[in-house]
Amino acid sequence: MSFKTKEEYVAEFLREGILAGRFPRGARLKQDEIARQLDISITPVREAFRILEAEGYVLSIPHRGVVVAPFDASATREINDLRVMLESRLVLAAMKHTKADNYADLARLQREFEEADARGDREAVRALNYRFHSHLYALARLPQTLHFVQVLWAKYPFDLINLIGGRAGRAATEHRNLLKAMKAGDRKAVVNAVREHIEAGWHELQKDLERQAAAKPAAGVRKRAVAYAARIRSRPRHSTRQFPRD
Repeated sequence: MSFKTKEEYVAEFLREGILAGRFPRGARLKQDEIARQLDISITPVREAFRILEAEGYVLSIPHRGVVVAPFDASATREINDLRVMLESRLVLAAMKHTKADNYADLARLQREFEEADARGDREAVRALNYRFHSHLYALARLPQTLHFVQVLWAKYPFDLINLIGGRAGRAATEHRNLLKAMKAGDRKAVVNAVREHIEAGWHELQKDLERQAAAKPAAGVRKRAVAYAARIRSRPRHSTRQFPRD
Protein backbone atom coordinates (compact mmCIF):
# COMPACT_ATOMS: atom_id res chain seq x y z
CA MET A 1 0.00 0.00 0.00
CA SER A 2 1.40 3.40 -1.00
CA PHE A 3 1.03 6.59 1.04
CA LYS A 4 0.84 10.14 -0.24
CA THR A 5 1.88 11.78 3.04
CA LYS A 6 3.79 10.93 6.20
CA GLU A 7 0.68 11.37 8.35
CA GLU A 8 -1.14 8.74 6.24
CA TYR A 9 1.78 6.37 6.79
CA VAL A 10 1.69 6.98 10.55
CA ALA A 11 -2.09 6.61 10.66
CA GLU A 12 -1.90 3.24 8.89
CA PHE A 13 0.90 2.10 11.21
CA LEU A 14 -1.26 2.97 14.22
CA ARG A 15 -4.45 1.44 12.81
CA GLU A 16 -2.68 -1.87 12.30
CA GLY A 17 -1.07 -1.62 15.73
CA ILE A 18 -4.41 -0.99 17.43
CA LEU A 19 -6.25 -3.80 15.63
CA ALA A 20 -3.29 -6.16 16.13
CA GLY A 21 -3.24 -5.42 19.86
CA ARG A 22 0.21 -3.81 19.96
CA PHE A 23 -1.56 -0.73 21.30
CA PRO A 24 -4.25 -2.13 23.65
CA ARG A 25 -7.62 -0.52 24.20
CA GLY A 26 -7.25 2.28 26.74
CA ALA A 27 -3.48 2.53 26.30
CA ARG A 28 -1.95 5.99 26.08
CA LEU A 29 -0.18 6.87 22.83
CA LYS A 30 2.83 9.15 23.19
CA GLN A 31 3.81 11.33 20.23
CA ASP A 32 7.52 11.34 20.95
CA GLU A 33 7.74 7.55 21.36
CA ILE A 34 5.92 6.89 18.09
CA ALA A 35 7.98 9.52 16.25
CA ARG A 36 11.19 7.94 17.57
CA GLN A 37 10.01 4.46 16.62
CA LEU A 38 9.24 5.52 13.04
CA ASP A 39 12.23 7.87 12.82
CA ILE A 40 10.14 10.89 11.83
CA SER A 41 9.26 14.25 13.38
CA ILE A 42 6.39 14.75 15.83
CA THR A 43 4.30 16.80 13.35
CA PRO A 44 3.03 13.88 11.17
CA VAL A 45 2.33 11.88 14.34
CA ARG A 46 0.19 14.71 15.68
CA GLU A 47 -1.67 14.92 12.35
CA ALA A 48 -2.15 11.14 12.35
CA PHE A 49 -3.71 11.37 15.81
CA ARG A 50 -6.26 13.83 14.40
CA ILE A 51 -7.08 11.45 11.55
CA LEU A 52 -7.53 8.51 13.91
CA GLU A 53 -9.61 10.53 16.35
CA ALA A 54 -12.00 11.42 13.52
CA GLU A 55 -12.21 7.72 12.59
CA GLY A 56 -12.82 6.63 16.19
CA TYR A 57 -9.56 4.74 16.82
CA VAL A 58 -8.32 7.11 19.53
CA LEU A 59 -9.72 9.59 22.03
CA SER A 60 -8.15 12.84 23.19
CA ILE A 61 -8.67 13.06 26.95
CA PRO A 62 -7.85 16.23 28.93
CA HIS A 63 -4.88 15.85 31.32
CA ARG A 64 -4.17 12.37 29.94
CA GLY A 65 -3.53 12.80 26.24
CA VAL A 66 -4.39 10.48 23.38
CA VAL A 67 -5.60 6.96 24.25
CA VAL A 68 -6.82 4.01 22.20
CA ALA A 69 -10.63 4.04 22.11
CA PRO A 70 -12.69 1.10 23.41
CA PHE A 71 -14.85 -0.88 20.99
CA ASP A 72 -18.60 -0.16 20.95
CA ALA A 73 -20.23 -3.31 22.33
CA SER A 74 -23.75 -1.86 22.13
CA ALA A 75 -23.54 -1.26 18.38
CA THR A 76 -21.89 -4.52 17.32
CA ARG A 77 -24.91 -5.97 15.46
CA GLU A 78 -25.40 -2.78 13.44
CA ILE A 79 -21.68 -2.54 12.73
CA ASN A 80 -21.68 -6.16 11.62
CA ASP A 81 -24.46 -5.54 9.09
CA LEU A 82 -22.73 -2.43 7.74
CA ARG A 83 -19.46 -4.32 7.39
CA VAL A 84 -21.14 -7.03 5.30
CA MET A 85 -22.68 -4.44 2.98
CA LEU A 86 -19.60 -2.24 2.51
CA GLU A 87 -16.94 -4.96 2.46
CA SER A 88 -18.94 -6.94 -0.12
CA ARG A 89 -18.98 -3.83 -2.30
CA LEU A 90 -15.22 -3.43 -1.92
CA VAL A 91 -14.45 -7.03 -2.86
CA LEU A 92 -16.76 -6.97 -5.88
CA ALA A 93 -15.05 -3.78 -7.07
CA ALA A 94 -11.61 -5.25 -6.37
CA MET A 95 -12.36 -8.21 -8.67
CA LYS A 96 -12.28 -5.84 -11.65
CA HIS A 97 -8.73 -4.69 -10.89
CA THR A 98 -7.07 -7.74 -9.31
CA LYS A 99 -4.25 -9.11 -11.48
CA ALA A 100 -2.08 -12.20 -11.13
CA ASP A 101 0.56 -10.36 -9.09
CA ASN A 102 -2.15 -9.04 -6.75
CA TYR A 103 -3.44 -12.57 -6.17
CA ALA A 104 0.16 -13.63 -5.49
CA ASP A 105 0.49 -10.88 -2.85
CA LEU A 106 -2.79 -11.92 -1.22
CA ALA A 107 -1.74 -15.57 -1.24
CA ARG A 108 1.57 -14.62 0.42
CA LEU A 109 -0.23 -12.67 3.16
CA GLN A 110 -2.57 -15.62 3.64
CA ARG A 111 0.39 -18.02 4.02
CA GLU A 112 2.02 -15.70 6.55
CA PHE A 113 -1.31 -15.51 8.41
CA GLU A 114 -1.50 -19.30 8.64
CA GLU A 115 2.15 -19.59 9.67
CA ALA A 116 1.60 -17.05 12.47
CA ASP A 117 -1.43 -19.04 13.64
CA ALA A 118 0.59 -22.29 13.57
CA ARG A 119 3.24 -20.83 15.89
CA GLY A 120 0.61 -19.25 18.17
CA ASP A 121 1.62 -15.64 17.52
CA ARG A 122 -1.72 -13.88 18.13
CA GLU A 123 -0.38 -10.37 17.54
CA ALA A 124 1.06 -11.36 14.17
CA VAL A 125 -2.19 -13.13 13.26
CA ARG A 126 -4.19 -9.98 13.93
CA ALA A 127 -1.70 -7.77 12.06
CA LEU A 128 -1.67 -10.07 9.03
CA ASN A 129 -5.45 -10.31 9.01
CA TYR A 130 -5.54 -6.51 8.87
CA ARG A 131 -2.96 -6.42 6.05
CA PHE A 132 -4.81 -9.07 4.05
CA HIS A 133 -8.10 -7.19 4.14
CA SER A 134 -6.52 -3.75 3.70
CA HIS A 135 -4.53 -4.93 0.68
CA LEU A 136 -7.59 -6.57 -0.88
CA TYR A 137 -9.91 -3.62 -0.28
CA ALA A 138 -7.39 -1.08 -1.58
CA LEU A 139 -7.61 -2.86 -4.95
CA ALA A 140 -11.25 -1.72 -5.19
CA ARG A 141 -10.15 1.89 -5.76
CA LEU A 142 -13.07 3.13 -3.66
CA PRO A 143 -11.33 5.31 -1.04
CA GLN A 144 -14.50 6.67 0.56
CA THR A 145 -16.00 3.22 1.03
CA LEU A 146 -12.70 1.98 2.47
CA HIS A 147 -12.65 4.98 4.81
CA PHE A 148 -16.08 4.07 6.19
CA VAL A 149 -14.98 0.45 6.64
CA GLN A 150 -11.95 1.61 8.62
CA VAL A 151 -14.28 3.65 10.85
CA LEU A 152 -16.34 0.51 11.49
CA TRP A 153 -13.21 -1.53 12.26
CA ALA A 154 -12.29 0.98 14.97
CA LYS A 155 -15.47 0.06 16.87
CA TYR A 156 -15.43 -3.68 16.26
CA PRO A 157 -14.39 -6.18 18.99
CA PHE A 158 -11.58 -7.87 17.05
CA ASP A 159 -9.79 -8.10 20.42
CA LEU A 160 -12.33 -10.57 21.80
CA ILE A 161 -12.95 -12.49 18.58
CA ASN A 162 -9.26 -13.26 18.15
CA LEU A 163 -9.12 -14.79 21.64
CA ILE A 164 -11.62 -17.51 20.67
CA GLY A 165 -9.87 -20.83 20.33
CA GLY A 166 -9.46 -21.98 16.73
CA ARG A 167 -10.94 -18.80 15.27
CA ALA A 168 -7.79 -17.92 13.29
CA GLY A 169 -7.74 -21.33 11.61
CA ARG A 170 -11.38 -21.02 10.60
CA ALA A 171 -10.74 -17.48 9.35
CA ALA A 172 -7.90 -18.82 7.18
CA THR A 173 -10.33 -21.25 5.51
CA GLU A 174 -12.78 -18.39 4.96
CA HIS A 175 -10.03 -16.29 3.37
CA ARG A 176 -9.18 -19.12 0.98
CA ASN A 177 -12.85 -19.55 0.05
CA LEU A 178 -13.08 -15.84 -0.70
CA LEU A 179 -10.00 -15.85 -2.94
CA LYS A 180 -11.27 -18.96 -4.75
CA ALA A 181 -14.61 -17.26 -5.50
CA MET A 182 -12.83 -14.13 -6.72
CA LYS A 183 -10.59 -16.06 -9.08
CA ALA A 184 -13.62 -17.91 -10.45
CA GLY A 185 -15.37 -14.59 -11.10
CA ASP A 186 -18.42 -15.83 -9.16
CA ARG A 187 -19.95 -12.63 -7.77
CA LYS A 188 -22.66 -14.44 -5.80
CA ALA A 189 -20.12 -16.75 -4.18
CA VAL A 190 -17.93 -13.74 -3.35
CA VAL A 191 -20.76 -11.96 -1.53
CA ASN A 192 -21.62 -15.17 0.33
CA ALA A 193 -17.96 -15.66 1.30
CA VAL A 194 -17.68 -12.11 2.68
CA ARG A 195 -20.94 -12.49 4.62
CA GLU A 196 -19.95 -15.88 6.04
CA HIS A 197 -16.51 -14.59 7.05
CA ILE A 198 -17.82 -11.54 8.90
CA GLU A 199 -20.83 -13.24 10.47
CA ALA A 200 -18.84 -16.30 11.56
CA GLY A 201 -16.66 -14.16 13.81
CA TRP A 202 -19.66 -12.32 15.20
CA HIS A 203 -21.68 -15.49 15.92
CA GLU A 204 -18.70 -17.19 17.53
CA LEU A 205 -18.25 -14.15 19.78
CA GLN A 206 -21.91 -14.26 20.85
CA LYS A 207 -21.64 -17.96 21.71
CA ASP A 208 -18.40 -17.39 23.62
CA LEU A 209 -19.95 -14.54 25.64
CA GLU A 210 -23.00 -16.69 26.40
CA ARG A 211 -20.75 -19.50 27.65
CA GLN A 212 -18.86 -17.08 29.86
CA ALA A 213 -22.10 -15.65 31.27
CA ALA A 214 -23.43 -19.15 32.01
CA ALA A 215 -20.17 -20.14 33.69
CA LYS A 216 -20.14 -17.18 36.07
CA PRO A 217 -23.01 -18.32 38.40
CA ALA A 218 -21.56 -21.84 38.61
CA ALA A 219 -18.11 -20.42 39.29
CA GLY A 220 -19.63 -18.20 41.99
CA VAL A 221 -21.27 -21.19 43.69
CA ARG A 222 -18.02 -23.18 43.56
CA LYS A 223 -16.09 -20.23 44.97
CA ARG A 224 -18.53 -19.83 47.88
CA ALA A 225 -18.45 -23.57 48.57
CA VAL A 226 -14.65 -23.62 48.66
CA ALA A 227 -14.60 -20.59 50.94
CA TYR A 228 -17.14 -22.21 53.28
CA ALA A 229 -15.16 -25.46 53.38
CA ALA A 230 -12.01 -23.50 54.18
CA ARG A 231 -13.74 -21.75 57.07
CA ILE A 232 -14.96 -25.08 58.44
CA ARG A 233 -11.47 -26.57 58.25
CA SER A 234 -9.97 -23.55 59.97
CA ARG A 235 -12.25 -23.83 63.02
CA PRO A 236 -10.52 -25.28 66.12
CA ARG A 237 -11.69 -28.78 67.03
CA HIS A 238 -13.01 -29.25 70.56
CA SER A 239 -11.51 -32.17 72.43
CA THR A 240 -13.84 -34.83 73.83
CA ARG A 241 -14.45 -34.17 77.54
CA GLN A 242 -13.55 -37.05 79.89
CA PHE A 243 -15.80 -37.40 82.94
CA PRO A 244 -14.46 -39.10 86.09
CA ARG A 245 -16.01 -42.41 87.10
CA ASP A 246 -17.74 -42.79 90.44
